[in-house]
Amino acid sequence: MTTLTTPPRLDGRMLVSRLIGGLFLAGFLTYGTGNALVNSVASGEDLLVSVAAHATVLTLGAFLMLLNTAVDIGKAILFFPVVEQHGRRTALAYLAAMIIQVILMAVGALAVLMLIPLARETAAAGDVADGWAAALGSLALDANALGYQAGQLALAVGAFVLVALLYRTRLVPRPLAGLGLLGYVAHAAGAAAELFGVPISLVLLIPGGLFEIGLAGWLLVRGFDPGAYEGPREQAAVA
Repeated sequence: MTTLTTPPRLDGRMLVSRLIGGLFLAGFLTYGTGNALVNSVASGEDLLVSVAAHATVLTLGAFLMLLNTAVDIGKAILFFPVVEQHGRRTALAYLAAMIIQVILMAVGALAVLMLIPLARETAAAGDVADGWAAALGSLALDANALGYQAGQLALAVGAFVLVALLYRTRLVPRPLAGLGLLGYVAHAAGAAAELFGVPISLVLLIPGGLFEIGLAGWLLVRGFDPGAYEGPREQAAVA
């Protein structure tokens, strides 16, 4: 007679680890896909004509960009109790940075959505509105780019503080955390350079991107270090 065995429950450490790891990957998927869809419409020769013809694609892209707000706030909320055990200020700083980031990037996504009514008004008004409408369309795209880069600068600063704590506490392997420290310094430099009109952020994104993919994989498979996850108070009690 075959007996059914109950699968082992996922402990709290691995549950939190996998949720955070999954959200890192979800962030790449949501914002990356959304940004690609928006760029596919915005790169048309005549911006407002392209928007009018592909309004659904633009709306979906902007929605995915806005969905990234929930993803990033979710990461910060899940990280908070883990990090707070080792440093409350670090936990608050990371949460605050993520809130600033999502607000700035959400403003940019909303500016993109404004292209749709602008395209409709332009089509209704005809040639009379072409000049100012094209200028407003370009301004909306600039607002999105500015919101993104300013948001990424806030993210890089907050994430650097977070990863410094991960490195110090060994919540994740130090080589991985070291890559994160390097990556977020480069990311901050790239975002700041973009704000001053120097287009180098794509190259400087690479180390941080590799870290986030590596961190997501590590958390999904191995999770936070069990000893460090318990926090200093619990470790002292066991000792």
